[in-house]
Amino acid sequence: MASVGLLYVGAVLVLNGLMLLGLVDARAAAPLNFFVGGLQVVTPTYLIFTSGGDADVILGASGLYLFGFTYLYVGFNLLGGLDGTGLGWFSAFVAGCALVYAGLNFGRLDDPAFGVIWLYWAVLWGLFFLVLGLKREELTRFTGAVAVVAGVITAAIPAFLLLTGTWAEHTTLWAVLIAVLCVASLALYPRLREPQATAATAPAPELREEGPPAPRRGQAAGRHGGDATPR
Repeated sequence: MASVGLLYVGAVLVLNGLMLLGLVDARAAAPLNFFVGGLQVVTPTYLIFTSGGDADVILGASGLYLFGFTYLYVGFNLLGGLDGTGLGWFSAFVAGCALVYAGLNFGRLDDPAFGVIWLYWAVLWGLFFLVLGLKREELTRFTGAVAVVAGVITAAIPAFLLLTGTWAEHTTLWAVLIAVLCVASLALYPRLREPQATAATAPAPELREEGPPAPRRGQAAGRHGGDATPR
């Protein structure tokens, strides 16, 4: 059941990544965030209630709430035009928890592949914290690219491998392959890092929604990184 949820986590991560890359309208991304967020709350609740007190089942289900609450939070932010600071600081909490779950997968649960996946999720949610919580807007496009990679490499593909019963047979191989692909994706940073606007090039607050002012004669127009907070 959790594997089904993981498949749709891949879908929403790709969609949210495309939104951060400026390819999807923010409000258009809200419905899928609600759908997947709701699924990732109902699923762990069902797993816990039917676990019979199995500590490992409860442990595995507990991490799903982190994602369910994230996507519901994103959905409310997008439709309500809320400031993203709260979501950013919640993302810092998720990133910290992801490091703990990574350690548990490497150790207690003996699943190194999901240990690698949780580490990458810690990186991604750490980026969400930087972009939304600390307003590091120059990281917006890079964060979007990492979200797309995470949706495909750490969610959709593992979900299909789990659903077809081929995951448990080669967990070490999956761990190596996923680690290589995830580390390689971080090399996108130099290409997607947006220079932060300086005082000389940033538009006045009242002009932020209308675009930067026209450059003066003989002066190149400064590039301004857009507000990373979804509206």
